Amino acid sequence: MFKIGLTGGIASGKSTVLTYFKDKGIPYIDADIVAREVVEPGTEGLEAIVDAFGSNVLHDDGTLNREVLGAIVFHNEEKRQLLNGCLKTHIRNRILELTSQYESVNTPILIYDIPLLIEGEWYTMMDEVWLVYVNEPTQIDRLMSRNGYTKEDTLARINSQMRLDDKRTYADIIINLCENIFSKDKKLLQSELMIMSDISKLTVKLYDETSNSKSKKNKEIAMKCLDFWDIMYEKGLVYARKAIKELMNR
Repeated sequence: MFKIGLTGGIASGKSTVLTYFKDKGIPYIDADIVAREVVEPGTEGLEAIVDAFGSNVLHDDGTLNREVLGAIVFHNEEKRQLLNGCLKTHIRNRILELTSQYESVNTPILIYDIPLLIEGEWYTMMDEVWLVYVNEPTQIDRLMSRNGYTKEDTLARINSQMRLDDKRTYADIIINLCENIFSKDKKLLQSELMIMSDISKLTVKLYDETSNSKSKKNKEIAMKCLDFWDIMYEKGLVYARKAIKELMNR
């Protein structure tokens, strides 16, 4: 199974890129979803958080109050590390469990959407690391516009993560989204994502891995790859022609 680690930073556009692949039916593990699962009421993860931060981080119904917890940890490195320590083992075990499930059904390619891919050393188990990148001014502007945070709160959240510029050295492929594509129509957003040469490389790999499979789902993915190339070719993009030629040679 070919493993791709997809990472980025807050407001970098990583979720948008993942949505593109999800729409194509490509299997994935979303670490944010896993992180929510392990702090549901009755879990050991939530119990560990309450032990560390007190019951004031809970709603009246016993669920985790993320806003209250975020206000505590984003401005305090020690508290942030304490939170990571509470959840690290639970998140890792769940991701490994999901990985085993995908391996058991011979999944050809699996995308791991993990914000802390580098910090948590998940990148060491990946075949490739893909970084969704924006520069810091763009990141600040997007986060303030999207969430309504003050600049102080915005910087606190950005600085709570490893800088995107520092992550570049770990990346095999960098998807640069510095253009403010989020201000555009959603239909145009999909078109802009489709013309990224880095994404086209993954499509070639997907086709290679799925075209000869006996699995109905894998054959459907292979056909979507071909549809992708048809769209690219119609747009007359130079790198699409090269990719199609490479695909035909294979």
